[in-house]
Amino acid sequence: MKPINKLQSGYMVLIATLMMGTSGISQSVDTDDLESWTSIGLKYKLNKKWSFTLEEQLRLDENISEISKYFTELDAEYSISKSFDIGGGLRYIRNNDNEGNIQGYENHLRFHVDATYKHKINAFSLKYRLRYQNKNELGVDNSEGDYANQNIRFKTSVEYDFKNWKLDPEFSAEIFNHFEEGDDNGFSKYRFTLGTDYKIKEYGKIGLFYRMEKELNVDLPETTHIIGFKYTYTIKNSQK
Repeated sequence: MKPINKLQSGYMVLIATLMMGTSGISQSVDTDDLESWTSIGLKYKLNKKWSFTLEEQLRLDENISEISKYFTELDAEYSISKSFDIGGGLRYIRNNDNEGNIQGYENHLRFHVDATYKHKINAFSLKYRLRYQNKNELGVDNSEGDYANQNIRFKTSVEYDFKNWKLDPEFSAEIFNHFEEGDDNGFSKYRFTLGTDYKIKEYGKIGLFYRMEKELNVDLPETTHIIGFKYTYTIKNSQK
């Protein structure tokens, strides 16, 4: 038998490494998903302090092959100062439950309250948002095992302003702290988002983003890759 030279040995190590990597991918494929989030919104600026937004959104999951949910959301925001805003929102959700013995669309109601602080450092715009949200299924009470799904979320984002460039990139990171009666509580997932917006004069603003979301503190954490598209048209109050 001929001795194995260094080249053959390296080749065998490479093949073994690729096989191990492929094995790891095959084990994690069931915990990965690709989603798309598409939204259209109408924003009304009442004055320098108040603004309201009505949004419709459709989300697809299972590698963008099935409807995950669609919802209507109404938001209000009040500017306390140039740097500090507070706000809240109400969301009516039609959630597609396609698991278990009883499947079909469920009705959920979610509300949230926000506090946001923002400032600039040279060409960087930084923003920090603290959110409390509460979601519950309509028509199902505590005796049937339905309890409010609550989260405390903290999000920080940074945008860089390029001169003579309309597609300024924005990166954000967000962490979720989940608490619900009868459930495992604590940090449940995090998100990283990279996106940009483009303003079309007199026609609104379109946005594109890529988002990665991963579960925490579970045996088989699911990683979700999200491709998003949004369009918002803004109306300003003409009265002074």
